[in-house]
Amino acid sequence: MPESDSDRGLLAQKLAAAVREAGALALKPFGGPLKQWTKGKDSPVTESDIAANELLKERLLAPGFGWLSEESEDDPARLSQRLVWIVDPIDGTRAYIAGRNDWSISAALVEEGRPIVAAIFAPVTDEMFLGTAGGGAFCNDEPLAATESDILAGAHITGPRRVLERLAQAEPGLVAAPRVHSLALRFARVAQGRLDGALAGSNSFDWDLAAADLLVHEAGGMLTTLAGEPIVYNRRLPTHGPLVAAGISRHRALTNLLREQLIELP
Repeated sequence: MPESDSDRGLLAQKLAAAVREAGALALKPFGGPLKQWTKGKDSPVTESDIAANELLKERLLAPGFGWLSEESEDDPARLSQRLVWIVDPIDGTRAYIAGRNDWSISAALVEEGRPIVAAIFAPVTDEMFLGTAGGGAFCNDEPLAATESDILAGAHITGPRRVLERLAQAEPGLVAAPRVHSLALRFARVAQGRLDGALAGSNSFDWDLAAADLLVHEAGGMLTTLAGEPIVYNRRLPTHGPLVAAGISRHRALTNLLREQLIELP
């Protein structure tokens, strides 16, 4: 159990090794023909999603830990666990299928509803994002820091196109940045300072968010609901409404603008 900083550090090393191994596994068939199918209404899955999921489960799951993954059947036993691994074996599967570079492996350990250890690995660009609660956030060992300003003019924001267009009408200086298809990686770019802010609509799940949430907060930013409330993980339904991520001051300015203009995230 991660009772100390050293325990969390050891878990972070274990997690980093696992997601890197899963990323290497997913890279092997990347760019070539893939066995793929559709689950639910319109969610693509590939053989790589399943293979990475099985590898991560084998490397991470141990007695005393729960498990929640996009590619595993949900086990209600997780709800009674204090510690739960929350995993997206490939976040941005459409980008993966299309041969884009903006997909990632995302995993976090959640304790009583909040992430305490997190890793996001972007295999194509070889970027390893790693964070521990109270221990900071890093990309390839370089510390992360969200940009800090309360000015939206000149800020590079990504998210749903229609929302960005409305925001740009209200704040003409705002820059609509290209979409990052992996939601986990989109928010990690805010932690990294490559984006000044990012938005998500009402279609995200725990596995899209938990790792990035910790990275953003450890980098001095905020990832919250439009009302400014923190995200609670490992609930019975692991779904979430619209979300905003940015440095603290810009987060406030961005959420205020969304509310003032009555702009709804889809």
